[in-house]
Amino acid sequence: MKPAVAPIPIIDLFAGPGGLGEGFSSLEDGTSFQIAVSAERDPIAHQTLRLRAFYRLLRNNRPDCLDDYYRYCNGLAQSPFGEKIRDLWQQANEEALCLEIGSKEGNARLDAAIQAALGSTTEQPWVLIGGPPCQAYSLVGRSRNMGKADYKAEEDSRHFLYKEYLRIIQQYQPHIFVMENVKGILSSKVNGGQIFHQILKDLANPDKALKQPETGHKYRIVSIVDDLTFQDGDDPALLDARKFVIRAEEYGIPQARHRVILIGIRDDISCKKLPKLQAADPLNVSDVIGGLPKLRSQLSKQKDSADAWTHMVAQQLRKLAVSAAGKPHSTAFRLASKLSDTANQLGAHRSFGANQLAKTESNEVGATGNPRLDEWLLDKQLTVWLNHEARGHRIDDLGRYGYAAIFAEKLGRSPKGHEEFDLPELTPDHKNWESGNFSDRFRVQTAKGPSTTITSHISKDGHYFIHPDPLQCRSLTVREAARLQTFPDNYFFQGGRTQQYHQVGNAVPPLLAKQIAQVVAVILA
Repeated sequence: MKPAVAPIPIIDLFAGPGGLGEGFSSLEDGTSFQIAVSAERDPIAHQTLRLRAFYRLLRNNRPDCLDDYYRYCNGLAQSPFGEKIRDLWQQANEEALCLEIGSKEGNARLDAAIQAALGSTTEQPWVLIGGPPCQAYSLVGRSRNMGKADYKAEEDSRHFLYKEYLRIIQQYQPHIFVMENVKGILSSKVNGGQIFHQILKDLANPDKALKQPETGHKYRIVSIVDDLTFQDGDDPALLDARKFVIRAEEYGIPQARHRVILIGIRDDISCKKLPKLQAADPLNVSDVIGGLPKLRSQLSKQKDSADAWTHMVAQQLRKLAVSAAGKPHSTAFRLASKLSDTANQLGAHRSFGANQLAKTESNEVGATGNPRLDEWLLDKQLTVWLNHEARGHRIDDLGRYGYAAIFAEKLGRSPKGHEEFDLPELTPDHKNWESGNFSDRFRVQTAKGPSTTITSHISKDGHYFIHPDPLQCRSLTVREAARLQTFPDNYFFQGGRTQQYHQVGNAVPPLLAKQIAQVVAVILA
């Protein structure tokens, strides 16, 4: 049953496909939240964001018209809306904005939308959420930047996009804000100084940071996994910033995703004992994606068919089995019989990769066995598996994928580098392969543990995201990555497959966001 009180408005900046907003808007027990405005610059991620806004409007206002959305998902209609719900589609367009925060035009549109959503007063409780782009802070991004001879951190505007977020705080003074970013932000430096220390000081006193008269509110910046609090006047160098890091796998997310989450509480809000996230039973990769329909990978660089794939992958694995059997004192020797057995089983277990794979009649297909998670993920009105398509791979990579998956199945971990990919047939055409810099170039997401962090890099290749089932011999699909991020199955990612992967990798896990929303609701109660 919907709560009788009006939901608390949410403004979602740098929203991506909407993972953080999805978690907040799904909270319905007691305090509830409603996305009033969301903003994203990427036009394809915005398509996903808008479609989800439309779905929520249908679900909350005209559930009898949800059939239009499902007809679109199930491939029975070209558009997600008909004439009688065109007004809700227009409302979704007004809620989910495609604009560049920080540009003159983008800021003008954003300000107009926020003012329309909040009205003339900011005394009504509302919450600001979002994560400024993290490429400049991430360890991978910083490594790339170091390789650029003319790169200067102080001239990289991405280091300062948080100030656009800060501008909204200073101007509209949300009761609570939630800011998310990568763990690398804790060690990132500009002009020799810790950028995170400056961010904390700026968020605690937005007026001072933006050189405005100090007439507005200040904020306490708190951790929701520790008692750590930072406020104006504190020395950020004296605190352990690692206590702002949330390790998602400790809170029922099947992924070792470690992110900085800052909760800002306005200085006129009293909360005697700040709530914390509550630890949850761990989930593993097999729990979450093991029940999805099995797919074979597809062949790239050559004509693809089920027979060709079966023959060529089996041939690769048999060659590896013979090679492994000839190295009696190696780890590979222990895998020889399994390599041979898997090659013999491929024909009986193959199935076709497809963009939309029809569901079966059984309600058990796709189920995780965890009632809480199944309620969150599954949707019986879908007759297809959205975004569940196996990408194509080179045949030599498929041999490496099969070997790596068998290694992980046998030893419980992914093989590392040239020392464990130690058969000549596994050596890639890479002159630095034995340098030690590529020890995780091929990585299996082991079945019995959480996945590694799903990142946007999954859009470029699948080497780091190998499926644990040797018989499927492939990288993860978009839907599998989305499940490890805890997106519901009816969350339809738009654009091409590369763009879909990119959206999933950049998102906040919605089920974690829902738990953050529960903490925020208690603070505002």
